[in-house]
Amino acid sequence: MASNSKIEQVIDDLERFIDNCKFQALSSTKIIVNKEDVDEFIRQLRMNTPDEIKRYEKIIANRDAILNDAKKKAEALIDAANAQSNEMLNENEIMQQAYEQANEIVELATNQAQDILDQAVMQANGLKESAVSYVDSVMANVQDIMRDGMNKTQKYYEDMMGALEQTGEMLAENRNELHEAPAEEEQGEISSNEVM
Repeated sequence: MASNSKIEQVIDDLERFIDNCKFQALSSTKIIVNKEDVDEFIRQLRMNTPDEIKRYEKIIANRDAILNDAKKKAEALIDAANAQSNEMLNENEIMQQAYEQANEIVELATNQAQDILDQAVMQANGLKESAVSYVDSVMANVQDIMRDGMNKTQKYYEDMMGALEQTGEMLAENRNELHEAPAEEEQGEISSNEVM
């Protein structure tokens, strides 16, 4: 639980970092980030990866070892069954009975071996799916935060551009009014001279 809250804290810090980044020149979507800062966020996320995920990764990495161990156990059971079967077959008085028992033991051993293999594969696959699902949810969360940060940053940029355009239009109007005022005064002086 503590690891999860540390990861969430790192994600919150990353979101604030993205919100405070400057835009790249002439871009409303690209931001400038400090590589060392991003590397530090990644290092913190790796440091706070929950122990269960590390354990799952270790189990997935050892999957072949688990399957080999299950195969060895199955082979040992089959060898024992075959040995017992051969022993029974060597005794003339119970030849038929030994043959039937040997077949049952071999079948039982084969079934047990298959069960061990199936359970090992199911366990390894289940642990792998859990680990992948958890890592995917963390990555999706980070992706959502980054997307949200980019959307907010783009909205701030569009609002700023809108305000600058309004200011530019107002300045243009004021300049036009300044140029129109002297022209009207000159027109008024010409009219009064004509009256004289």
